[in-house]
Formats: sequence, structure tokens, C-alpha cells
Amino acid sequence: MKKVLDIFKRKGRNTISIHPDATVLDALKLMADRNIGSVVVLHHEQYQGLMTERDYSRKVILLGKSSSDTRVKDIMTTDLPRVSSEHTLEDCMELMSNKNVRYLPVFDHGRFTGIISINDVVRETISSQQETIEHLQNFIHSS
Repeated sequence: MKKVLDIFKRKGRNTISIHPDATVLDALKLMADRNIGSVVVLHHEQYQGLMTERDYSRKVILLGKSSSDTRVKDIMTTDLPRVSSEHTLEDCMELMSNKNVRYLPVFDHGRFTGIISINDVVRETISSQQETIEHLQNFIHSS
């Protein structure tokens, strides 16, 4: 059974982060430069939350706020469910579906170790299914 650790083996644990006092505009520029939909918010290397495109659209645009005046800490999501590297992909899919979230911060032994997205979970699941298909085809052809 595939786990969060398998996602990290494929994609690595690198996270793009920003300080909570940065402006939303700075975060958006960083996200655009890196072609990502979220940025981890760290203060003194400690996880504070996650700022997503959804946070921006709902907490800045729809409320008529200014991206250059609003701070990341004022709109970031801080209450995402957490998982560990040992959680299964099935656990993550169920959690994401039940909580209606697209990202899960990963903590091992109380320490932030990375972030996974619904896209990461789907990619790993597809990869696992392709491996199973290849094994079955090899078994059939070797008989």
C-alpha cells in the first residue's frame, strides 16, 4: 500500500515558503514564478500555515482588499488536517475529500517535513496502478 513517503520519494520534500509578514502580492508573484498554487508559510523555520489561490480569491478579491496591503498571515489557512509520511494514500484521499481540502501538511515526530497536494496523491495512485498493470501483463506473457 502506497504512503505519503512514496510521494516524497518521487517529488522530493522541497517546499516553496514565504514569511507571514510578506504581502499577498509578494506571495502571488512567488507562486506565479514557480507555477504553483500554494505557498507554505514559515516563521523561523516553523510551519505557520499555507496560502493558496483559494485563500486569495475568497479572502482578498471577493472582499475588495488590496494584494499589496494585505499580509499573508491575514489570509493563510492554519487549520489544515495534518498527516505523517506513514499515512496511506487512501487515508489522504479520504481526509481531503471529507474536509474539502486540496493540501495536507506533513509532520513527522512533530516536525514539518513537507506538503502534499491532491495532484500528488492522484499521480502516485495512477503510478501505482500502472505498475500493477505491468506486473500482471508480465505474468500473463511469461505463462
